[in-house]
Amino acid sequence: MGDDYDLLYPGNAADTESAVALLAGLALERPDHSLLEFGIGTGRLAVELRRLGVGVSGIDGSERMVARLRDKLEGESMEIVIGDYRDARVTGVFSVVVLVLNGIFDPRGRSAQFDIFRNAARHLAPGGCFVVESWVMSDAQRNGDWSVLPRYVGDEHVELQMARYDITTNRIERTLVHLRPEGMKFVTVTDTYASPGELDVMAEVTNFNRIGRYASWSGSEFTSTSSSHVSIYELRAL
Repeated sequence: MGDDYDLLYPGNAADTESAVALLAGLALERPDHSLLEFGIGTGRLAVELRRLGVGVSGIDGSERMVARLRDKLEGESMEIVIGDYRDARVTGVFSVVVLVLNGIFDPRGRSAQFDIFRNAARHLAPGGCFVVESWVMSDAQRNGDWSVLPRYVGDEHVELQMARYDITTNRIERTLVHLRPEGMKFVTVTDTYASPGELDVMAEVTNFNRIGRYASWSGSEFTSTSSSHVSIYELRAL
């Protein structure tokens, strides 16, 4: 997907700007001024964070997507490990580890999600932060029926999400339909859902305290009706 990822997932410019501002603030107020992104992809956040003086490294499983990122860097160096952010290691200790866009919903299940928290802890100094972004399922989406949601609406690109949740396995089947002038593209995804409360339990078990939770990167209040969240977990000293 590396060649067309930026076309299929252009992102919202305001959300990207808010995410970069929040993450840079967390990184720059801590000693190392550094950030590790699990699933760094084509560098939507990484390139902008570097411009603000944050030392960025990454882990990603796709060599093609990382190649797109390196094109954007135009010869500048960045340490990127090709591997599984469940257990891959990057040299050094970081101020912030971040996993965005529902990456915590690993299809391999709860054990993989716990491993992701543990791997974040391995890369952080005490007081460092693990930041997780994911969506929140509504009560209506829990009934097992298919739901349809517009995820992105632009002048020449619309993305519709068809999703169905299985409460017995915590699995979500998703088909993402991308509508563009040149035609349609379908992407099928299977996720393991974790609610904000379940993520808090994983954090507690892996030596983190939750120090913040917002409904969006802009810092808006998280409420019972929020459809997404950005949660900030701080690593406890041993």
